[in-house]
Amino acid sequence: MNRRELVLLVALLLAAVIGGLLGDIIGTYLPDGAAKTLFTKSIQVGFSPTQVDFYAISFTAGLMFKINFMSALFVILVVVYFRWWYL
Repeated sequence: MNRRELVLLVALLLAAVIGGLLGDIIGTYLPDGAAKTLFTKSIQVGFSPTQVDFYAISFTAGLMFKINFMSALFVILVVVYFRWWYL
């Protein structure tokens, strides 16, 4: 993995996290209605944590993505930015 791919991966992760956080913050201050639903509604994609317990070793594995409107919008903006400047 070269440096450009690593920067893109980190930028996509940061965009998803910051966009999701910003969407939740904006959604809490909006009055009830369609706009509040747009900002606060999210979809969870992934698999729930599964615990494997052996006699001497126990571990838990799981991965869940919570995607809302703002996180999807920020990820799309990062992709457009990187396509514009780096390709």
